Amino acid sequence: MPSTTVAQLIPVLQTAIGPVILVSGVGLLLLTMTNRLGRAIDRARILSAELPTATGDTRLKIVAQLGILWRRSHLIRLTIALASLSALAAAVLIIVLFFTALLQMETAWLISMLFILCMACLIASLVIFIQDVNQSLAALKLELRVDGFAGV
Repeated sequence: MPSTTVAQLIPVLQTAIGPVILVSGVGLLLLTMTNRLGRAIDRARILSAELPTATGDTRLKIVAQLGILWRRSHLIRLTIALASLSALAAAVLIIVLFFTALLQMETAWLISMLFILCMACLIASLVIFIQDVNQSLAALKLELRVDGFAGV
């Protein structure tokens, strides 16, 4: 195995900073997404507890709200999975960068594919996250109509 000096690892450390920051940023996104999932689940539990005593239009609107919350929960679960995969790809990328330097291998294609996977998952996660926000606004609009709010 070829020897690697600390001086040869310094550029690798500098290159690895980007993916490390990406993992940190995705971690914050995951925190936001899991909080949204928890809130959607809590809201669904509250509405489902009200459902047995609701009648008429109120019952129909609760059922509609629950349908939106169900769809939102699935969207958020998908965003969490994609964001997690993005962070995982970034972590593997960091490891591959170090093994490439230690073993003095040429793996530009692997590094490129991991980075593309990381970015593609992050982009998909954010696009689906926007869909969740839109679903959330649809639920709010429905709820405001229940209370007779005339602004919608």
